[in-house]
Amino acid sequence: MRPTHPGHLAGIVVVVALLTWAVVRNVYSDLLLLPWTAIPTVLLLAVGEGYTAWVTKARIRRKPGTKPVEPLAVARLVALAKASAYAGAAFAGVFAGFGFHTAQLLSKETPRAEFFVAMGSFVSCLVLIVAALLLEQACRIPKDPEDQERG
Repeated sequence: MRPTHPGHLAGIVVVVALLTWAVVRNVYSDLLLLPWTAIPTVLLLAVGEGYTAWVTKARIRRKPGTKPVEPLAVARLVALAKASAYAGAAFAGVFAGFGFHTAQLLSKETPRAEFFVAMGSFVSCLVLIVAALLLEQACRIPKDPEDQERG
């Protein structure tokens, strides 16, 4: 499995944002209000992945007081990290596209509130992407000092 490339994630955010903006522009009046609950939910996911990255890195490096981690568990954590990074990028694009549309309507009260919810959700998705990339990085096997001297 190859490491997640941040450029691919940025491309997903941009493409999904443009598609969302094009759709929301045409059907905005028919949509329900954005839920503010996405912000704390995604932030809690990011905190959980960040903490898991910290613990996993210590366990892989066999720091004192930690027990070794099972290889299958690490593979599952990498899969979680990759899925979270790509899902976070897709949802960040959705919220960015929604925010781009409502930014044009800031003089009205409802679109202004939705703009702030969309931008808060966008930022929380970015935090989730960073946490997912940290988790993926933490799951890498450290190189042996002997291998570094030879190579």
